[in-house]
Amino acid sequence: MRVKRYVVDDVPQALPMIRSELGQDAVILNTKEIYVGGFLGLFRKKKMEVIAAVETNPPLPAVPRRTGGAGTAPARPAATGASGTGAAGAAPNPAVLLQSPSLASDAAAEAGAAGTPTAPLHHRENGQADPQEPPARPASRLVVDQDAVLEEIRQMKAMMAKLARSRELEEESAAIAKLRQRLTDQDVDREWIDLLIDKIKVHPGYTPEAGRETIWRIAAEVLEEWVNPGEPTGIRDGIRVVHLVGPTGVGKTTTLAKLAADQVLRSKRKVGFITSDTYRIAAVDQLRTYANILNVPMEVVFSPLELARAFKQLEDREIIFMDTAGRNFRNELYVSEVNSLIQREEDCDTYLVLSLTGKTRDLEAVASRFKAYGVTKVIYTKQDETDSIGPVLNLAMQHNLKAAYVTTGQNVPDDIEPFRSDRYVAQLLGAYDDD
Repeated sequence: MRVKRYVVDDVPQALPMIRSELGQDAVILNTKEIYVGGFLGLFRKKKMEVIAAVETNPPLPAVPRRTGGAGTAPARPAATGASGTGAAGAAPNPAVLLQSPSLASDAAAEAGAAGTPTAPLHHRENGQADPQEPPARPASRLVVDQDAVLEEIRQMKAMMAKLARSRELEEESAAIAKLRQRLTDQDVDREWIDLLIDKIKVHPGYTPEAGRETIWRIAAEVLEEWVNPGEPTGIRDGIRVVHLVGPTGVGKTTTLAKLAADQVLRSKRKVGFITSDTYRIAAVDQLRTYANILNVPMEVVFSPLELARAFKQLEDREIIFMDTAGRNFRNELYVSEVNSLIQREEDCDTYLVLSLTGKTRDLEAVASRFKAYGVTKVIYTKQDETDSIGPVLNLAMQHNLKAAYVTTGQNVPDDIEPFRSDRYVAQLLGAYDDD
């Protein structure tokens, strides 16, 4: 048996080397991550160590066992124990060791031992050893070996899928490649880009020779269905309480004032304010200023127990907007604290307020926290301060969060508008003029 060790960047890189040097019959015995190079343990590079082997000689025929007496010649020298003469089993077949790396390691461990058997031999009355099958391997070891094999299979499948995807990328048309780059620049997750392109390729209007205008049109059709199925998601008739929740610094208070001003000035409804944001300096004063401008009453609550009193004071109001504190929502305690203030009646709505200038990963983390409490609508702020609006699509696909409003500036009440999927998709895709 010929065994060779390879140090490569990944397993696919080792495959042609193994086939070239060991032939088509070679098998991989083991793979593991190692670190090489560097200086004093720093700047080391991660590599893959691949152990491969090939059988150089045909397997030896099995030696028949004999149960006999003095004239029997053992396959290898018998170990001598305190109780008399013992007979050793036949040497393990190399082909079997190749098929199971764990068996190979077991055989190596036994060969390196002191030569004494691991289990006492059973003796007949005449003092000769009773030949017996080797002890069965523990069930726990079999489970571990099976898990390792399954994990290697999963890794190989993932690598094959990656290679297949790479070949597909090489064969993509210029229009598809341009669309992929555009969405990548917009911070759309690759998972949704790949899914969109797959949808485009099975669309009845698609052909491999389709130009950018056709590709953009099909993409817009698919994206509009993804982003906001079942529009509109704004404040509906009959809603009496609107809660705004979200992290600090996203513009909840200003957004609340914009929504309230729209209800007062355009819908002519009687509006009231409640705030529980007693942590941020001047937060209450900021909302009170908006309340004075709009000439609406306002109540401050410091705990959920005070909500009943506040709603009693505002019982003549047609719609009540409630502002909540922006906290560190990576802490589950703060999320549950805000959740305790939210009313669950049918005439209540809750909006998660997120800034499009935030990092995609942070937006997804906050969205995941609030989704657990049933929040499904989002108001995206500061759209005018960023060129990347892909997170809207990411959150719609990943967490099924529907965009309700977008804000585009600081002016109250003008710089807010209901979310429109066609307008969003047009901005996401940009122009499709042919080069």
